[in-house]
Amino acid sequence: MNILLTDHQLGILLRDAAEMGAKLALARTGKIKPYINKSEAYRIYGRKNIEHWIDQGLLTRRKDGSYSAVWRIDRIEAETIRKSLDALLYI
Repeated sequence: MNILLTDHQLGILLRDAAEMGAKLALARTGKIKPYINKSEAYRIYGRKNIEHWIDQGLLTRRKDGSYSAVWRIDRIEAETIRKSLDALLYI
């Protein structure tokens, strides 16, 4: 299956790949937090999106403890989902 991309589409995909690579490098070196909490995730990606991604099994919630522990999500995982969904709109 061959998919033909315009220069604009290819540019968007390359830009997104570069952004993801930079965020991954920053997270691995400790310059940015690799995980974000629930309120931060809702603010960045939207409450509806986060809940939808979790319901679909695309995004995994992680808890540090039991009972009333706050959950968090992997920043790279959430960003990858968002960039993937954006890419579907351009192709």
